Amino acid sequence: MVNSSEDEESCSKPLGRVSVVYYGVGHMLNDITSACWFTYLLVFLTDIGLSPRDAAIVMLSGQVADGFTTIFAGELIDRFGHFKIWHGAGSVLVTISFSSVFGGCLPCRIFGTNSSAMQTVGYSIFAAIFNVGWAATQVSHMSMVNCITLNHTSRVVLASCRNAFTMVANLSLYAVALAVFNIYKPRTRVDIENQYRWIAYISIFIGCFFVGIFLFGTREPRLKRGTQGKISHRISWTHWFKKILYYQVALVYVLTRLVTNVSQALLAFYVIHDLQMVQSSKALVPAIIYICSFVVSVILQEIRWTGQRLKAFFTAGGVLWIFSGAGILVLPSSMHGFMYLLSVTIGVANALMTVTGVSMQSILVGEDLNGCAFVYGSLSFLDKMSCGLALYVLESYQSSSSSLLGCPPFIGCLSITRYGLGLIPASCALLGSVITYTMDLHTPILKPLMEPLLT
Repeated sequence: MVNSSEDEESCSKPLGRVSVVYYGVGHMLNDITSACWFTYLLVFLTDIGLSPRDAAIVMLSGQVADGFTTIFAGELIDRFGHFKIWHGAGSVLVTISFSSVFGGCLPCRIFGTNSSAMQTVGYSIFAAIFNVGWAATQVSHMSMVNCITLNHTSRVVLASCRNAFTMVANLSLYAVALAVFNIYKPRTRVDIENQYRWIAYISIFIGCFFVGIFLFGTREPRLKRGTQGKISHRISWTHWFKKILYYQVALVYVLTRLVTNVSQALLAFYVIHDLQMVQSSKALVPAIIYICSFVVSVILQEIRWTGQRLKAFFTAGGVLWIFSGAGILVLPSSMHGFMYLLSVTIGVANALMTVTGVSMQSILVGEDLNGCAFVYGSLSFLDKMSCGLALYVLESYQSSSSSLLGCPPFIGCLSITRYGLGLIPASCALLGSVITYTMDLHTPILKPLMEPLLT
């Protein structure tokens, strides 16, 4: 009983910077492969000859596998714990399968055919395996936050640090991609495959390095046995379904992920086909977005958080995205330089919405630690399914790139990409801001909220 009280007291104190950083780097492999997945998968598959619809099927297969895995992983983690084992096992799957997603169609080589159907099936299989590992790593890493500390402010710091290293991962990817696109000029399909294969291999190496740091520096959370010195019972799923805040947080989180993922997936098509920018812009424009997001995420770590501030900062991010979406809709190819300015506002908006949206989940969970993995898993399920379906629908109606090359220089091309990138994130940001306004976010008025975020 005394030891439990001491654990509770020690875990109520603000976390040190080193502990926060060790945790923050744990999602780097997932983040850098996810950035490559959403930014370049559809471009890669269409460049090697798949139709936009078939490319969308490959992505949808991965998203569906990811979505269902989050549910099962969340349930099993709530039952048995062992966050780090799940994290390590998922990382191994990601490492093995991701290189095959961009490494050519293995079943095509085995069966000796390069038919469109076989390519779609082959890439879909490895996309699904990759996302199973990705989901196991994500759920274990996200659900650790509430079991590492009881300090509400430190929980926001952990989410903010995680988001900051997400930006580092994305910047690392785009730096690698920028170098590869400038050095390696593809002329054939094999050259295109080799180009993206190098990007994938280097990304995996960077991600695995940081996963090793996380596993070495982060201890298995001690709070799984509950607080107040008592053994806590496992929380039923129905406990969360009775809370209005669960549905509100779920909607806000899903809408936030739609904003970031849909914009990331369509951005490369938009800058190349609609704005007719140079190939290196596929890496440079996203890099600017993530530099701005990284800076904002670091600044957010030094704010003393309350429920009202979370709502205010989320709404500010939503408003910025609405203005950005309007700019994307009307921007003509002759003024494509303004895309760099829009990239700054998008980066700031993404950071504000992501950090506060994820932090709302911690307020929802509170001290109900034995059900936290289900919360993160179920919300991630909704996120994956909605993003996968949204991108499938958009790509199903996508025009071929050649049809956009004659676009008038002084007006915007009326393409699915432009409408998708301009309207969907902005609409989701508006709806998310409205839902956030209706939330009743209670953060306990305790000493932790009056202390600095990092000691």
